[in-house]
Amino acid sequence: MIRKCSECKGKGYKVKSYKICEVCHGTGFQAAEDISEHFKGLPETAKQKFQLEDAQEVPCPTCKGKGEIEVRETCRACDGKGEINICPKCGKIIKGTGKYCPECQKKDKVYILHPACTIEDLQRDKIYKGKITRIEDYGVFVSLNNKVWGLMRGLFPDYKIGDEVFVKVAQINHYKGEVDLLPCSVGDSYEIVKLKKDIPRTRIANIDNKSLGKTIRIVGEVIQIQQTTGPTIFTVSDETGTTSVAAFDEPGIRAHPHIQVGHIVEVIGEVNQHGGRIQIESEVMERLIGKEASEARRLIDEAIDRRAEPEKTDLFIESEILEKLRPRMIEAAKAIRRAIFDGRSILVRHHADADGICAGVAIEKAVIPLLRELNPNIEAEWHYFKRKPSKAPFYELEDVVKDLTYALEDMERFGQKLPLIVLLDNGSTEEDILALLKAKIYDIEIVVIDHHYPGEVVEGRVKVDDYVDVHVNPYLVGGDSQLTAGALSVEVAKMINPEIEERILHLPGIAVVGDHANSQEAEKYIELAEKKGYAREDLEKIAACIDFEAFYLRFMNGRGIIDTILGLGSLEKHKRLVETLYMEYEKRVKSQLRAALPHVKSKKLPNGILLNVLDVEKYSHRFTFPAPGKTCGLIHDHIVQEHGEDKPIITLAYGPDFSVIRATDAVHENFGFNLNEIVWELADEIPEAAIDGGGHECAGSLKYVEGLSKKVLERFAEKIAKL
Repeated sequence: MIRKCSECKGKGYKVKSYKICEVCHGTGFQAAEDISEHFKGLPETAKQKFQLEDAQEVPCPTCKGKGEIEVRETCRACDGKGEINICPKCGKIIKGTGKYCPECQKKDKVYILHPACTIEDLQRDKIYKGKITRIEDYGVFVSLNNKVWGLMRGLFPDYKIGDEVFVKVAQINHYKGEVDLLPCSVGDSYEIVKLKKDIPRTRIANIDNKSLGKTIRIVGEVIQIQQTTGPTIFTVSDETGTTSVAAFDEPGIRAHPHIQVGHIVEVIGEVNQHGGRIQIESEVMERLIGKEASEARRLIDEAIDRRAEPEKTDLFIESEILEKLRPRMIEAAKAIRRAIFDGRSILVRHHADADGICAGVAIEKAVIPLLRELNPNIEAEWHYFKRKPSKAPFYELEDVVKDLTYALEDMERFGQKLPLIVLLDNGSTEEDILALLKAKIYDIEIVVIDHHYPGEVVEGRVKVDDYVDVHVNPYLVGGDSQLTAGALSVEVAKMINPEIEERILHLPGIAVVGDHANSQEAEKYIELAEKKGYAREDLEKIAACIDFEAFYLRFMNGRGIIDTILGLGSLEKHKRLVETLYMEYEKRVKSQLRAALPHVKSKKLPNGILLNVLDVEKYSHRFTFPAPGKTCGLIHDHIVQEHGEDKPIITLAYGPDFSVIRATDAVHENFGFNLNEIVWELADEIPEAAIDGGGHECAGSLKYVEGLSKKVLERFAEKIAKL
């Protein structure tokens, strides 16, 4: 095989050194010539511009103007030809015109059968490498792979079971499936040729019960590896679907340790069933690299992009804000669908109140049916989807530490990819940024669906947009917090999986009632729930029961119980459980109000705002339902009922190092009250108090050091009085 010489780059010589040109003595020029006579009559400006008046130096023809000459020597590798003859087998340089080097010309070819090869792939008089598996008086049985074996007739006392031997095929009886072998000696010099079975590729979607017992070949991406007490189970996905592949070396020992999640592999094996589901018992699993792997990954990525695209669906209600948010909601739905088809787990973090729980459950009900349909593993819905409530209305450091720890452990133990994090009813505020930044260090994709005030919006962006991949928030398009996260998440859930539309139709009504939303959109969602048979009173009861149960669930998602309360399971159990919980809810609320209301200090400020203050630490039951935040809301609602919703009323419940604030919309609309802005101002004015907090414009919390509690509260009251 003729190739350009790599030593001299095809020149036939090498530059040994350089010497000064003897003609020009190193100047690079031979002489000077006056060219002005050739350009007589030209304007002086043209002569000056092109320097035609001066004498021009002439480059030396010997050194081409370089001033030095190369000292060359003939390339020894190619003998000055610039080309070399290479053996196509071993790559050695051949002296002469032969096709192969002397060593390769004499080597015997020894064939190794691919595990998928059968007797039809054998050829007479060819040499094969095999292993002795059985010794009898009449001969020795040699296995060439798990499917093909033959007999060497005669006595071979030196052979033992397990020995590797070279054999020549003497006779093949295809009808009986018998192969006669002869012992063969190949010496020290031979060439190994690995035979590969040419099996057409099967798309995973085409594997069905008709494929049982057949040997097939698939190419796909490993999206999960799970070690059992027996085989290693690989979950493999191609552009059409996902299947399980069982590989076995020893019980409980990881098969193919060189193959990791994300690798493109070729699997050849027999189709079987395990637990009622299709499973491939692998005979061969090899990692693909190069062009074939790139092409497979391209097909998979393109297919995932197509499948991840949400179906075109109508919104549950007509709303200008929702229409403006539609592109962002579609983007969020696509990110979640893509994670499902890409084999990534989905971690949903939501606020532990009625609005946040409705948001999380809506996404849960959209995702789980797709996981069950896509993934053959019956545990897929538990491995690939996790819903976790958060006590705070923002992504706390405590939460992100847990999430990252479990995600990295799952990647190490079960070979899972890092998850997609979906934050619902939190994630939009500056308080979220540190936790978001921490997750982004690990390149985790983050989707946020929230309605909390995100700060100043500049050209449709806020501060947290630098740390999240998709951000859905009504403030980004001119809306406000009255369009709740639960309602937005239900719209996104419908885009993810339109088949659940009827099942989750009433969830936005529960969310807006539970969050005390007051808007046209909220009323429309309540009307939708009423059409499904839920009166406003029913929605209020369900929202109250969700808040009550969430207090005791704490950090558990309570999937079964929450489903029953929301009417997503047995309707009979739903009614009984709601009635039971609501009775207890009312009992505890009345008890708390009896204890707290007599100690509420109310004062009408000169600007007309009614300010109500309660030391919730001293005058309420602690460590039981309702919590301080809920207690503040209940007291505020009680006072609003007495004076009217159109009155400017602010309620503040404080403890040693915290305060909870509630305000009517009238305070926001008539006085420009925004709790988040007041929190920022207080933090600047009293830096030693380490003030933190925020929330909605009219509902949220404050945190500060206990020693400066009085100063913070007095300054807060001053700001309210100056509105």
